[in-house]
This record gives sequence, structure tokens and C-alpha cells, in this order.
Amino acid sequence: MLQIIVNGRKHEVKAAPDTPLLYVLRNELDLHGPKFGCGLGQCGACTVHVDGDDTRSCVLPVSAVDGKPITTLEGLAASHGAAAHAHLHPVQEAFIEEQAAQCGYCTNGMIMSAAALLAKTPKPSDADIREALANNLCRCGTHMRILRAVKSAATRLA
Repeated sequence: MLQIIVNGRKHEVKAAPDTPLLYVLRNELDLHGPKFGCGLGQCGACTVHVDGDDTRSCVLPVSAVDGKPITTLEGLAASHGAAAHAHLHPVQEAFIEEQAAQCGYCTNGMIMSAAALLAKTPKPSDADIREALANNLCRCGTHMRILRAVKSAATRLA
């Protein structure tokens, strides 16, 4: 049995040590923010935070996160220190307000990568935002709305 810390809670998991973290999150812990996209760590749909860094959970063995805090989309607001009544992180709120999702499949990765960027770079330039999100694939074409949402979230967090 492995023990992992997800969204501030300890969990005993039955998975083999080489099982991708994504499978544990979705199948054992019933968390559906991280999505299976490519299975190769290239699309970003499975992005979570491990020790505050945006990380592709589809290629990360669960044994690699032993003792490290993991945050999924479901725990993002709480990881930011939001009040108990708050349900969304400022990045999530901005994505909704800017209507930055169309099909929504990439949204988890975009939000998680944007939140990691803003935690390290509170006032990012357009180039910073584009670089941070460059490896998150979106086929719907809401790129400009996503950029506006990240900028809006940066002002909320300032």
C-alpha cells in the first residue's frame, strides 16, 4: 500500500508503484478534474500540482509522489487558502467569466498550469503566459479568452 497526500488529505492506495498517478486519482480517489488525453505527457489534460509545480500525472508513477503534496482541480481553491465558503480559485473564476472553455477538455490543464504560473510569477507578461501554457493543447480555439482569463486572475491575486 502506498500513501499519498491529495488536496490536503492522506490516502492509502492499492495501485502498483509504477501505476500512473492519473489512474490512481481517477480510479481510486474518484477525482475527475485531471483528464486522460494523450497518455504521453504531451497534451496537458492530466495536469496536477506536485509540490506546487504543474506536472503531467499520466506519465508520473504514483511512487514518485510519496510524501509530496498533490493538488488537483478539485482542491485548487483550498490550496490557495480560499475561505471555507469559496468553491473556486481566482483562475477558475476568471475562466468562467471570460468563457475560456469551449469543449472543456483542456480546461483542467490550462487552469492548473496558469495557477502554477501565477503562484511563481504574480504579474506575468503575455509572453510568460504563452510560454507557461504552450504545452497545453486546445483544439477549440479559445486561446485569446484563455489569455484574458489568466490576466484577469493575475489582477485578482495581486
